[in-house]
Parts: sequence; C-alpha cells; structure tokens
Amino acid sequence: MKNDRQAGFTLVELLVVLAIIGLLAGLVGPKVLNQLGGAKSDTASVQIRDFEQALEIYMLDTGEFPSTEQGLEALVQNPGNVAGWNGPYLRRNEIPQDPWKRDYQYQYPGEKADFDILSYGADGKPGGEGDNADVGNWQ
Repeated sequence: MKNDRQAGFTLVELLVVLAIIGLLAGLVGPKVLNQLGGAKSDTASVQIRDFEQALEIYMLDTGEFPSTEQGLEALVQNPGNVAGWNGPYLRRNEIPQDPWKRDYQYQYPGEKADFDILSYGADGKPGGEGDNADVGNWQ
C-alpha cells in the first residue's frame, strides 16, 4: 500500500519559521550595527596613533613638528625647506582618510596637546555623541 501523503513542510510551518527568523533578526541586527559603528571609531583611533608615532620620528629628524600649513602631508613628502627630513614616515607613503572617507584634521601647535589630530566622526561636524563623536589624539 502506497502512502498518498507527500513529504514536505506545510504553509503554517514555514510561516512559523519565518516569524522566528524575523524576531531573531530584530533582536540581533541592531547590536551588530552598533558594533560596526564602534569599529570605525576604533579604526580612527589606531590611525591617529600611527600619525602620532610618525610625527614623533619626524620631530626627532627635523627638530620640530610640521606646521598646520604643511599638515600631515609632510609625513610623506618633504615640504621643501625642512632640513633633516628623512621620510616618508608612513608605510604606505600616503595619508589615509578617516573611516568615513574624510581627511584628518591636523593643527600645530595644538589646543589640547602638542599637536592635534582629529576626525569629526560619522557626521563630519565638531562634537557629537556615539558614532558622531570626535576622535582625537588627546583622548
């Protein structure tokens, strides 16, 4: 005797599974997205520390930090009138942008440290909280 019933899932079973997957995505999704934002801030902090180290070596070679006008570009290309320049001081021979695809801000002398290097965060504006918070070398 043959079994007339075919194997498979019923519509109700499929709907229950989809509902469970939707609930899990609703609970887990926001936490994963929050971690991604934090990762960008962490990346900016690491890049800023790399700039700090390169600037310290630049200062040892030349006797002073680059001016605000010379900027971070002085780490990869001799501004022309700097005695003792022995660069490039960054591995990739280029100035990376922050994780939000904007240029880092550099100021010497700095307002919060000997020199200030900062990224304005996700919104690109001073201040802010969370992903929009500034990331700088004085923090």
